[in-house]
Amino acid sequence: MTTQEWIEKARKLGPELDEYAARHDQDGTFVEESFTALREEGLFKALVPTELGGGGAGIRDICELIRELGTHCGSTALAYSMHSHLVASAVWKYRKGQPGEALLRKVAEKDLILVSTGAGDWLESNGVMEKVEGGYRYTSKKPFASGSPVGHVMITSGRYEDPVEGPMVLHFPLPFATEGVTRGTDWDTHGMRGTGSNTVSIEGAFIPEESIAMRRPRGPWHPAFNVIGTIALPILMSPYVGVAERATELALDSARKRSADPNVQYLAGELLNEIHVVHAIWRAQVDNANEYDFMPELDRASRAVQAKTTLGEACIRTVDKAMELGGGGAFFRKVGIERLMRDVRAAPFHPLQPKRQHLFSGRIALGLEPV
Repeated sequence: MTTQEWIEKARKLGPELDEYAARHDQDGTFVEESFTALREEGLFKALVPTELGGGGAGIRDICELIRELGTHCGSTALAYSMHSHLVASAVWKYRKGQPGEALLRKVAEKDLILVSTGAGDWLESNGVMEKVEGGYRYTSKKPFASGSPVGHVMITSGRYEDPVEGPMVLHFPLPFATEGVTRGTDWDTHGMRGTGSNTVSIEGAFIPEESIAMRRPRGPWHPAFNVIGTIALPILMSPYVGVAERATELALDSARKRSADPNVQYLAGELLNEIHVVHAIWRAQVDNANEYDFMPELDRASRAVQAKTTLGEACIRTVDKAMELGGGGAFFRKVGIERLMRDVRAAPFHPLQPKRQHLFSGRIALGLEPV
C-alpha cells in the first residue's frame, strides 16, 4: 500500500473516532470502541512485514496514519502510537538479523495489542526481580501504560541484582494474562484522557528465563536506546501533529466569519507560520528514522530527541495560537479547540523531557557520555 492509502484508511475511520472522542474525554474513559475499529481494519499489524503476515507499512506510512488519526481523536492516536513504536522497534531488529521475528509473527497471527512501560522505566527501570528455578519472580508498578485496558502483552523491564555482573536491567514481554498482573484504573488527567494510561501492578509474576530479550547494566546509556529513540519518537509525536492541525482547521473556520478584522487576519498569519514549523520539524524527525536504514548512533538519537522537544513546543504554540484566533468562543467545549489545548499539553512529558534532553544533547555535542 502507498502512504496515501494508509492515510485514507485512517480518514475512513475519522467520523467514528470523532463520535467517541468528546464522550471519552468528558468521562475520562478509555477509547475502547476506537481501538476495536482500528483492530477490525488490521492496523495493529500494519507495521509487521508482509512476509510475516502484516501490512508492510513503513515508518513514514504509520506516522502519516497516526497524524491523521490525531486530527480526529488525540487519545486514540497516542495510545495506538505506543503499540506502533514497539512493533517498529522489533521490525528494525528483524531487518538487522536480530531477534524480533517471533514477536512480529505473534502480533500478526493473533492481532496482539502491545503496551509500553518505557515512560516509567527509562534507564533505571523499577521493581524487583528474584531468581527462581526456570526464571524470575517479578514485583513492580508500571505507570503510563497506554492502552492497558485492552492490551495483550506488556513490553517491559525490571531490576535484577546479578551476583556476578551487579545491578542489571532485564527486558522481556509480559502477557496481561500472567498470574499476578493487575490492570489499574488511576488514569484521571488534564488531557489525553482517553488513552487508558493506567498503572499496571505486578505481584510476583513468573518470568521464564527464555522470555528475557535483553540484559544491560542499570544506569549507563545502552545502544538499544539509540534505536528506540530514533524510531519511537517520530511515531509517538505524530498524534500531536494531528492535534495541532485540527486546532488550526477549527480556528481558521471560526475566523472566516470575522475575516474583515485586521487583527484576525494577523493572527491567522501567525497561526499558519506556527503550523508550518510543526510540519518542518516533524518531517525532519521522520526523515531521521530513514525507514529503518540506520545504525544505532548517538548523533542520530540526539537529533531525534531534539526534534521531540522542539516539535512538542511548536505544537503547543500552534494550539495556543488557534485558541487566541478562535477567541472567547474557543473556550466552549462544543467548539473542540479546548480539548485539543489540553491534549497537546502532554507532549513534553514523554522521554526525554525538555531539560533532560538539553543535558543529553549538550553532553553528546561536547564529547561526553550522554548520561
